[in-house]
Amino acid sequence: MTKADNTKHQKKIDNESTGTEEIHFYRSNEKPYGIFSNLHRTPVVFEGREYPTAEHAYQAGKARKEDVREWILNAPSPALAAMAAHGLYTWDIVPNWSKIKFDRMREVLRAKFAQHEDLQMLLLSTGNMRLVEAGKTDNVVNRTWGEVNGKGKNMLGILLMEVREELREYSQKKMVRSDVKAPRATKTRKTSALAVSI
Repeated sequence: MTKADNTKHQKKIDNESTGTEEIHFYRSNEKPYGIFSNLHRTPVVFEGREYPTAEHAYQAGKARKEDVREWILNAPSPALAAMAAHGLYTWDIVPNWSKIKFDRMREVLRAKFAQHEDLQMLLLSTGNMRLVEAGKTDNVVNRTWGEVNGKGKNMLGILLMEVREELREYSQKKMVRSDVKAPRATKTRKTSALAVSI
């Protein structure tokens, strides 16, 4: 990918069909929006365990057996953890995965953004812009979690926008109720109370 392609991938785009501005992201190393990728190396404490990335935390919920889960989590990169999890046999996947996977991703994203104030501020700074994980390769995974050439469910973008709205509402309530000491996101790796409250 050339530098020009990289810039195109993560810039703000005016979508003529919807009349809204969009932020496209995909690669975790893109500035500034690469942090929206689950592959971005941001540690996340989730379900009492620290994971090196949101992708690791998400994929940990897919395996039925502990030894299979550990095998996935020992992958040297988040991309390889995802590839390993995508390749599981049906009998190695928790039975209700297709029903719970989007809820799990939402919870992982809540934890990620609650635990890192700098990421939280960048997410909030996107205002009401539509967030789109814009994949290049046309496959089921990219069309489920993002869009390819404008087509797909964009579930990661939708969940990020939901978390952004929850954070915005929480911030507004906190300002209104300034007399009540509310939990706030910190850069520590402990799960903050904000993750529970949003």
